[in-house]
Amino acid sequence: MKKILLFSALLFAFAFTVPQAVLAEQQPEMIAEKMAVKFTRGVANTFTSIAELPKQTILTVRDMGPTGYLIGPLKGVGMTLYRGFIGMTEAVFFLVPQPGYYDPMIDPAYVWEGWEPKRDTTQAVSVVK
Repeated sequence: MKKILLFSALLFAFAFTVPQAVLAEQQPEMIAEKMAVKFTRGVANTFTSIAELPKQTILTVRDMGPTGYLIGPLKGVGMTLYRGFIGMTEAVFFLVPQPGYYDPMIDPAYVWEGWEPKRDTTQAVSVVK
């Protein structure tokens, strides 16, 4: 009798102490919104991927100097193909919640993002020494 009473008390305590928020799922409206964002991001990246050519040239010249005029267009062609492929992939598979949970497959998510200069950490390292 004691074992049954102890078991039922433990079962009761376990049932009411487990948080129910763990089982909370996304609302269907939120999922549909994330699908729509993934689809529009894919279409936008497909059609604006050609802008990677001048973007990569400008960024490479800024970072590397005159050598960037040779390397930048090569990087631009590669990034154009890559962003176009990723854009088509996101547009076709917008119903699939991968990678992450409808997260962008490329960083930056759009071609018009990512113009910030790279951070120069050499001064911070030399100050510490």
